[in-house]
Amino acid sequence: MQDELTKLSEEAWNTSAYDAWLQRFGEPALVAEKLKRDPISKLSSLYRFFEEIEGKKIANLLGSNGIKATALALLGANVTVVDFSEPNKRYALEVAKEADIQLRYLVHDILHLPKEEQTEDYDIVFSEFGILHYFLELEPFFQSAASLLKPGGKFIIQDFHPFSKMITSSGTTHKIRKHKITGDYFDTSLIESEVSYSKFLKEIHQKPAKVMLRKWTMGEIVTSIASAGLNIKVLEELPNLSSEVYDQGIPKTFTILAEKN
Repeated sequence: MQDELTKLSEEAWNTSAYDAWLQRFGEPALVAEKLKRDPISKLSSLYRFFEEIEGKKIANLLGSNGIKATALALLGANVTVVDFSEPNKRYALEVAKEADIQLRYLVHDILHLPKEEQTEDYDIVFSEFGILHYFLELEPFFQSAASLLKPGGKFIIQDFHPFSKMITSSGTTHKIRKHKITGDYFDTSLIESEVSYSKFLKEIHQKPAKVMLRKWTMGEIVTSIASAGLNIKVLEELPNLSSEVYDQGIPKTFTILAEKN
């Protein structure tokens, strides 16, 4: 069934993703100019988990539009992106070209990487935001990440906190702001949803593609990483860092740093 879900996701991400990134970020030359001025800012809270970047061999799994990967390359890394979307690849390589850096981009299902790509020589493998819910089982994904890493190599994942999607807020000031928990944190059912980039296409009236998503608990994520032979060193949970201070007591994102045994 995972292959069926992956096919559905591939179809969604191979439709209008390029147009969505143009709407969201602008022309590749403009994006590249901003990245060249300050690549570190684009990595945001992820930056300190990399520690050393220059000269490192880094893989970005399900790297989408490649903006984070391009930022890493501008900082001196040798970066490979793995993703299943040709439109994502097109946008990423156009940005990389404008930024005058080399970016290797593989259009491939991460769960079925060819043996020759499972090189176990990457210093760092990372993924971020909105990728885990595409998998029916997490351990195969983390095993794929481990198959790229050299012994002692780092695995970094940053994503939305599983609990954050269950919170709705109401009120106008921090004094009367109220939070409501909805849904079932432990629900394992598949949920139909619009593909994430569709919100950037509203103005051009394109019909949004659909995907099927599976939500995960923090315990399931941590256990699956450990089961894949990755030794968890850090689990950081962050609050909402927006200007809405009344939401800052709610976990918004998490970052896990692990090392290959």
